[in-house]
Amino acid sequence: MNSAFSSVATALELIREGDLEGRFHTRFHTIYSHPHAHSAAAGAADAFHVEPSGLAAAEYVDWCLAFCREQRVDVFMPSKHAAALSAARGRFLEQGTRLLSAALPAQLDLIDDKAAFYAAVELPQAPAPQFREFSDIAQFDAAHAELRARHDTLCVKPSRSVYGLGFAVLDEQRSSAALLLAGASYRIGLADLRRGLAELGQFRSMLLMEYLDGPEYSVDCVGDEGRLACMVARKKLPQPGHGQLIDMRPDIVAACAKLAADFGLNGMFNVQFREGRDGLRLLEINPRMSGGIGMACLAGPNLPYIALRGFVDGHAGLVPAAVRDGMRVGEQGCALELA
Repeated sequence: MNSAFSSVATALELIREGDLEGRFHTRFHTIYSHPHAHSAAAGAADAFHVEPSGLAAAEYVDWCLAFCREQRVDVFMPSKHAAALSAARGRFLEQGTRLLSAALPAQLDLIDDKAAFYAAVELPQAPAPQFREFSDIAQFDAAHAELRARHDTLCVKPSRSVYGLGFAVLDEQRSSAALLLAGASYRIGLADLRRGLAELGQFRSMLLMEYLDGPEYSVDCVGDEGRLACMVARKKLPQPGHGQLIDMRPDIVAACAKLAADFGLNGMFNVQFREGRDGLRLLEINPRMSGGIGMACLAGPNLPYIALRGFVDGHAGLVPAAVRDGMRVGEQGCALELA
């Protein structure tokens, strides 16, 4: 695994746990690379290597090819520059390295562009939210006039983003300063936003959307070349400190199976849903593990191990543990010394 999100340490530990169960003869030797020598996940792998920083995508692909060749890597599970690496899967295969990527490059690019993704997805169980794309103040005003007539509350977010960066709910009563002093997170004053957009002129693609104010669901999945092999759905409870609830809703199961088939999803991926005024809505597909993968695996299936073992040996003889539907899960931090 290369430089990844915070869940990589949990995933590496879960793969080791799967090995220790001893049901298979082959054991995995895990390698993790990251540009920072003191990465917190370094100790979770059997071997850790510092990778160069500041490389462009093409240069990084070349470095990964050389690294996999020198280290005799059999399976590469990329996170950083996943699309560029997926496009080079043939080059990796020529030297004996199989790439476990969530999707083909074109599908990864589509998933990353939420405007294009929402326009393309067909999901009766959980349609995309109502939205309009804008990149100047005139487009924003037209989108606001249309959507505000249908929805009491609207929100904005970039068409391409991670971690929810750039997301904000529009407040039509208070200024951004009043919201800041009130401690209202992820909210922005409509008048302030309009003024700022007008000053910018042209800007990157943004979405104006209906705001979904109901429960949010995070679903950790394993795909097998377009077939949903296993999944665990977590409902995020609104009360702080109450954890999350494993909730295997049939409509969410069906929606994830259709998304896996429609986008040819493989290995680990995560799907986000949220309830709104008109029912369940699809927020996004994350073509990687989520930060809550450890909580999902407490419910039974060891998802990272299933993804890796299924990719190497096939899913036919792999029977995931039953999901403990209705289980409540949570997380607590732990301190560790960095090497």
